[in-house]
Amino acid sequence: SVADVLNLRLFKTRLPVDAVIMAGGRGKRLQPMTDDTPKPLLEIGEKPILEHNIDRLARYGITDLWITIGYLGEQIRNYFGDGSGKGMDIRYVEETEPLGTAGSLSLIDGFNHDQVLLMNSDLLTTIDLEEFFLHFEEHGADLAVAAVPYSVDVPYAVLETSDQRIVSFREKPTFTYYSNGGIYLMKRELAEYVPENEFYDITDLIETMIDEGKKVVTYPVSNYWLDIGKPEDYRKALEDIKHLRLDP
Repeated sequence: SVADVLNLRLFKTRLPVDAVIMAGGRGKRLQPMTDDTPKPLLEIGEKPILEHNIDRLARYGITDLWITIGYLGEQIRNYFGDGSGKGMDIRYVEETEPLGTAGSLSLIDGFNHDQVLLMNSDLLTTIDLEEFFLHFEEHGADLAVAAVPYSVDVPYAVLETSDQRIVSFREKPTFTYYSNGGIYLMKRELAEYVPENEFYDITDLIETMIDEGKKVVTYPVSNYWLDIGKPEDYRKALEDIKHLRLDP
């Protein structure tokens, strides 16, 4: 239809997922900035960290959003309201005590889609959410974890030994590891494994799924990604935003 054609000019795609953004943290490492402002509302460039992420979801046609709030959560609720200003339906989940990185999933009733995208609020990233979703589908995954490459340069030759005998050596190698990027895609029914109103981290859920024989896969993030945890991360974000193209 004409409406769909017009929509695709505004949106890159329409991903059939519910999104949950965890925005309840205290942000202690960013004090005193977070004494009066919740970390997700700290500005980077023209708008808050959280708004960058919400706008990214909106560009992929995601309209069902849940935001978990805790510390100074009313400010977040007042800023985004019901989401109509973003063309979204935003609902809030209040954590009266910290529930970890996945515990709040137990408080959500009424997901509209079969897949749930869960992400931290304090990320600045240009991740391609459509690629992430297609990767999840193609692998028939129950849970997919966005993984960020982390390279370690060893300044010496590394010896490989067996019974004190040198089998080989590599001169100044670089090892690449993958760390948890704080963005996850999962089948909706996985939320049923999360204990109700208890502290429960996403790593607990990942371990449980592996133990249950579920299919847990990684999705390597080749795009820009920054976790804003410490003051130097925030300073880097303020510099990077000048050059970043955050539109998909």
